Amino acid sequence: MAILTAYFSRAGENYFGGEYRFINVGNTEKAAKMISEITGADLFKIEPKASYSPTYSVCIEQAKADLKNNARPELVSLPKSIDKYDEVYLGYPSYWRNMPMAVYTFLESFNWEGKIIHPFCTHEGSGLSDTVKEIKRVCKGAKVTEGLAIVGSYVDSAKPSIEKWIEKVRKMK
Repeated sequence: MAILTAYFSRAGENYFGGEYRFINVGNTEKAAKMISEITGADLFKIEPKASYSPTYSVCIEQAKADLKNNARPELVSLPKSIDKYDEVYLGYPSYWRNMPMAVYTFLESFNWEGKIIHPFCTHEGSGLSDTVKEIKRVCKGAKVTEGLAIVGSYVDSAKPSIEKWIEKVRKMK
């Protein structure tokens, strides 16, 4: 069976350990591409039709409003099916100690029975928070392995940690 890496990521102004910097490729996308390279997984970017602002302070307020409203933003596209995948690496930034609501839209669009989900997130201090518990709640019938939290400021040097995590979760199948 095939492997999928599905991820939500945002470029633009980002927060890095106390300062703001503009990035052309989002931190979660960088991690997702590393995972795909290591595992041979197909890549799918979860993209809402109405993008978050490239300005960090505006983006986090938009994400907070989406969370408060339990929004399910419409996505640019979805895979026709995930039937051919038995493993899915699921990546997202931590927004307000949760996943972006577009990730919920993606998750709620499929039957996860019998799938294995390996969650990973990028953050600047909140880690995985309760996201693994949320994935288990939404993805009934899936096996959800131990997640990986990557500090976004260090994503460019995270490949050794990612490789170690992949080795560990593959043993949990």
